[in-house]
Order: sequence, then C-alpha cells, then structure tokens
Amino acid sequence: MARNRFDEDELDDRKIDVHIIARLFHWIKPYKKQMLLSCIAMLAASGVSLISPLLIKLAIDKAIPQKNMHMLFGLAALLLCNSVIVWRLLVVKLRLMTRVAQKIIVEIRRDIFAKLQALPFTYFDSRPHGKIQIRVVNYVNSLSDLLSNGIIQLISDLFNIIVILCFMFAIDTRLTLICMAVLPLLLITLLSLKKVQHKAWQQVSYKQSNLNAYLSESLNGMKITQSFSRESINMNIFRGLCNEWKKTWMKAVNINNIIWPVIDNLSTFGVTLVYMAGIQWLGAAVSIGTLVAFSGYIWRFWNPIQNLGNFYNSMVTTGAYMERIFELLDENEDITDKPGVTDLPPIRGHVSFRNVNFSYEKGNPILKNINFEIEPGTQVAIVGPTGAGKTTIVNLLSRFYNPDDGQILIDGIDTQQLKIKSIRKQVGVMLQDSFLFSGTIIENIRYGKLDATDEEVIRAAKTVQAHEFISAFKDGYNTVLHENGGGLSTGQKQLISFARVLLSDPRILILDEATSSVDSETERLLQKGLAELLKNRTSFIIAHRLSTIRESDIIFYVNDGEIKERGSHAELMALKGEYYKLATR
Repeated sequence: MARNRFDEDELDDRKIDVHIIARLFHWIKPYKKQMLLSCIAMLAASGVSLISPLLIKLAIDKAIPQKNMHMLFGLAALLLCNSVIVWRLLVVKLRLMTRVAQKIIVEIRRDIFAKLQALPFTYFDSRPHGKIQIRVVNYVNSLSDLLSNGIIQLISDLFNIIVILCFMFAIDTRLTLICMAVLPLLLITLLSLKKVQHKAWQQVSYKQSNLNAYLSESLNGMKITQSFSRESINMNIFRGLCNEWKKTWMKAVNINNIIWPVIDNLSTFGVTLVYMAGIQWLGAAVSIGTLVAFSGYIWRFWNPIQNLGNFYNSMVTTGAYMERIFELLDENEDITDKPGVTDLPPIRGHVSFRNVNFSYEKGNPILKNINFEIEPGTQVAIVGPTGAGKTTIVNLLSRFYNPDDGQILIDGIDTQQLKIKSIRKQVGVMLQDSFLFSGTIIENIRYGKLDATDEEVIRAAKTVQAHEFISAFKDGYNTVLHENGGGLSTGQKQLISFARVLLSDPRILILDEATSSVDSETERLLQKGLAELLKNRTSFIIAHRLSTIRESDIIFYVNDGEIKERGSHAELMALKGEYYKLATR
C-alpha cells in the first residue's frame, strides 16, 4: 500500500481564502455573547483613549496660554482617569477572550480527535503518525493567539481607523488627506506579497510536519536503531530535516518582516508630510495645539494599521496551518453507518462471504471472489503465506474496511446494513500487533468491558494463563504500565490483550496470530483454557503454528487473494496440496 514518507511534502494547491477563515466561526458561534462583550469592552477602550489628544489640545491652546492652573490640573486628572478606564477595559477584554479562545481550542482538538477515531484504517496506513499528531497539537496551538487577540483586535482596529479619521477630518481636512496619501503604497505592497507569503508558510507547515513524522518514527523504532547502530545515520537525517525546516522558516519570516518596515517607513513618511504642511500653515490655519493633537491622532491612526499588518501576517501564517487541519476534517469517512441501518441483534454466529473482492489500491486486488459459509460454533483456521490476504478477510468481517463488491453477512444480515459499533460489540478481535495503553493492568483488561467487575477481569486473565505472571508483580493487577506495555515481554503483552478480548465475551472471536509471541508451554496452557471458551462460539484463527489450528473444524489455505484449499486438517493432508507442503516442511 502506498504510504506517504516522513520526508515527502503533503502538497496542497489550495489557496487561503475567506471560506477557510469563515469555517472558524463554526467554533466561535457558541461564544458570540462573550465575544460581543469583549468587543464592546475593546471598542469602549478605543473610544475613551481617543479623547486624550483633545484634552492635550485644550491644555496647549487654552489652559497654558491663559495660565489657568485649575483647568490644567482638571485636564491632567481627566487624562489619568482616561488611562485607568482604558486599562481596566482592556483587562476585561483580555480575560474574556483568553477564556473563550482556550475553550475553542479544546473543542477544535476534540473534533479532530473524534474525526481521527472515525477515519478508516486506510487513512492511518497511508501516512506517518507524526504528520497526524502535529495537526492535533502544534497546528491547533497556532490558532490560539489568533482567537485570543486577532479577531477582536481586528474589529477594534477597523473601528479605531474610522473614528480616528472622523476626528482628524474634524480637526483639519487637508492634513488628513495628506496623511492618507501613502496608503495606496501599503496596499500595493500587501497584495504583491500575499501569494509568495502564503506559499512560504505552506512550505514551513510541510517541513514541520516532516520533522515531526521522523521524530515519531525514530522514537517508536529506537530499539531497532540502537540494535543496528544507526544513531549517527539517523542523526544526520534528523539534522537535514531540521535544516530544511530552518531554511523554509527563515524565508517565511523574512517575507513577513517586510510588512512591518514598510508600514513603519510609510507612517514616518506620512507624519513627515503632515509636519511639513502643518509648519507651512502654522498660525494662519493651524494652531500649535491643533498640530500637536493632530500628530497624536496620526500615530493612533498608524498604530491600528500596523496591527492590521500584523494580523495579516498572522492570518497568512495560521492559514497555512488551518489548511492542514481542515484537510484532515474533510477526509472521507469511508467506514460509516449508512442511512437507515439497524443494530445487530444478539447473534448465533453464522458468517457468509459471497463473491467478496477487495483492494487497498485500485488495480491491485488483495482478495478475489471469496466465498464461504460458516455455521455457528465453527472453529475456522486461516493459513497461507505472508501477504496472501488472511488478515484482510477478518478485517472485512469486523468492518475495518468495506469490500469493493460482494456481500458479508452475519446471521443472514448484510454488514453494510448494520451499525458498525453493534457489529464490533459482538465480534471480538485480537489483532496481530497487541497494544496496551498507559495505566494499570486491570484497566487495560477492563478496556474490553468497561463495567466488568474485578472478578470477571481475573477470570479472563486466568483463562488465558495471564493470572500467574500478573500476580507475581508487587502491585498485581494494579501494576502501572508505561506506553504500550513498556517493561513487559511481548508474550505477556499478548496475553493481557487476549484477556481484554475475552472479557468482552464476543459471539464471534477473531484471533490474528494471537499466540505467535508466547512460548510453547504457555501456548499449551492457553489452548487448554481456550478449549472451553471456543465451544458454541464462531472463531476465526490465523496462525502459522500447526499446533494452534490442527483441531479446527475447517481450514482455509489462502494464497494470492484466493481460498485455494479448504477442509479439515486430515482432509487437507490427504489432498497433499499446498497445505500438505506447509505442514510437512
């Protein structure tokens, strides 16, 4: 199956647009009341702060020339109150938006995690897990500042620009027009940089994703790395990925950094023009107080424009990450419940495959015209060479994948007409790769049945011969396991996983190489414990050890995606075909 490598960029030709930005409002909408209050506080702070230059103008033009100390102290007190009110309003805005932003971040992560749990195996088979993890953590984190400050700040800055322009036009129309003369240059600069800036941040997201994917892969394969003394080679690969990320990040930041100097220089140039004109008109049409007040509004006018430039940079940067998040959320959930499906009722365990074909990739069939009928309580063994399609057969039964065509029926009901969860509640699966979660042993076993009592858990462990080694631990069943059962042997992890499956008490039991990592003595004891469990229960067993499958009611020999031979052990041995060759090696 084709798989995206850690060093391959997940190229995406989509361009950032208002539709991607608008999708954020799906999460923002429930908090519109808090955001409205925050916006009101921000706008009030902005409005109050705009009074300051007028107070200074009164001080210069009236209080000081008239030597009116009472008026001067009054204006100073008003300026102080003005600053305190603005500070208090900004604190209210900051607290509201920080709280709202973090709630939204939690909801976005929850939605992404829910999506990941709904995606089919093919999604995880086709890309490194590190590239998935980075979207849930790093890319979502990048939205935090945008949500905390950016959106409300944008509204406030637009409001400020309009109000400031009104004040400026009220003070002097000619000076205002001169101040605004440089704005077209700023607009041209932003538009010319938009495309290259967005592309640069896309590249940063790709390289960051590659770096995270390789780090995840390296941590998972650390034992192999050290076993084959690959440390220096892996270090060189990691260094190369770090350098690629640094190179693309520096390029993107350098493009971003063009915006601020342009705005700063244009604002300085605009202020210079205003001062030059103001000095020429000083006395006749412009007073000193007017010029000082106007200069105060000029800097207030350019400050929100600089903020808008920063918001633009943040939007472009975050937009590249948002694309990756929405790309994940837009993935097709191929394995879903169709409209009108029903729950699978309590079953007897009758299984039918009718003309089933399946391929992971078009043009590369894995299963070809699979047909069989299994009566309830039958023990079925599936054998054959690696890659023949054995595991795929049982994965289709559990609806981890959907067949390309054909039917799979349980008790005569097409699985496509059943709710997936209801199928998996009655079909227990022990996958080839056992996995244990961080937590205690008893919690890991109880994962198969969350309401199980301690006695039920212990009974399941005893059945699979896990009780003895678990009891030998100091804390017994309360022994805390690290990620994926670190500290346990492969066989011990498999037995705990087996107990977890058995605890769920499925009517159909699937064992995929379930005893491949246990020693011969443990396997013998395990088979003894399972003999009673498998009675009156349909089971599918994939194994290479003939001792595991010899007593099965029926054996399928699978090769090249087809069931080449079928029958009991004795029948297939008498046939002296492929199974016979396998058994007599």
